[in-house]
Amino acid sequence: MKPKAPNPINITTKMASKVKRLAVVISHPIQYYSPWFRHLANRDELKLKVFYLWDFGVKETTDEKFGTSFSWDIPLLDGYNSEFLKNQSKDPGTHHFRGLDNRGAVAAISNWNPDSILIFGYNYATHLRIILSRQLRKVPMIFRGDSHNLFPTKGWKQKLSRNLRAMIFKRFQSFLSVGKANEEYFKSCGIKKKKLTRAYHCVDNDRFQDAAEEAEKAAKKWRKELGIPKKAFVFLSAGKFESKKRPLDLLAAFEKIDNPDCALLLIGGGEHEKQLKKTKDKRVFFAPFQNQSQMPKVYATGDIVMLPSHGRGETWGLAINEAMNLGRPAIVSSHVGCGPDLVIEGKTGWIFPAGDVKALRKAMEQALMNPEETREMGQRAQRKMDKFSYKAAGDALIQAIMK
Repeated sequence: MKPKAPNPINITTKMASKVKRLAVVISHPIQYYSPWFRHLANRDELKLKVFYLWDFGVKETTDEKFGTSFSWDIPLLDGYNSEFLKNQSKDPGTHHFRGLDNRGAVAAISNWNPDSILIFGYNYATHLRIILSRQLRKVPMIFRGDSHNLFPTKGWKQKLSRNLRAMIFKRFQSFLSVGKANEEYFKSCGIKKKKLTRAYHCVDNDRFQDAAEEAEKAAKKWRKELGIPKKAFVFLSAGKFESKKRPLDLLAAFEKIDNPDCALLLIGGGEHEKQLKKTKDKRVFFAPFQNQSQMPKVYATGDIVMLPSHGRGETWGLAINEAMNLGRPAIVSSHVGCGPDLVIEGKTGWIFPAGDVKALRKAMEQALMNPEETREMGQRAQRKMDKFSYKAAGDALIQAIMK
């Protein structure tokens, strides 16, 4: 007889005797994490407070990579306790080490008297101030990051970085891995398996799935407004037109496809926008940056979502989670962190070798060979999303707190 899997109810029972005070430290309000914090705030096992180090995304701010100013148009601070810590940086942001320099962070967290601290990343001055603090040395710390080794680098800088990470990681009691590639990364850093808990990267599945019916209607209208032929099979890419996303690779691959009944829709803005718009291919369409409330419609406009990123920067690719909630399969490069978990070859999409434009084109042609089968792949992708949910990630977090 097979042993029974652990019952999540047991977690609640074991923690019921004492509600755990969990302090969360994160750079700024992020559209993917705020709904998770609301979920955690509603769990009986936890008393939550989120400490933000910067206010990007809450008030209108210029994003140079998108080439526009915006603030997210969904609620980022509702439904949970949070505090913005004063950032003394002369150049605030996540583009350099001193960009998050909150000198009162240790005192603020200590005064709240947490039982555990969940920290997202270690890249900034405030992170190290908290991690290495003597004042907080007796408080168990849990680390969440999403790095991977899918784009390995070598040399003395990498060796130095690895040694520094090893020193920093000794401070943590537990690690939340977001997927297979991230877990392998932690193991390569010397983290023992007993310290690892899988907490998959996730998005607000309910928001996207609840919006699906209206999104499909809105998408048909939008396709018409954009001039996309009604019968065209649409390859969709939504995000920053920056080098790591490889939009030029995507355009080059598409232009080689000899099929009049397909289209490429590029949504966003950034450094490569002018170059992309020089294309003479009439099957290529453009739309500007779309805020969060519009994303269900955006994904419904495409038949398959594309993420051909190259390099270390695409640690996961949460756009794939979002698109799969709308029943869209994906084509991603081998450098995209979510690939090993979400993209099952020929079942929920295709993975091609990063930087290989010919292989990218072949994957796109495979999707075009049988559009109906490709759409069925999207339905299989959507069924995977239950495993990649806020509840599942919350259960994993509670397990990590108990370690």
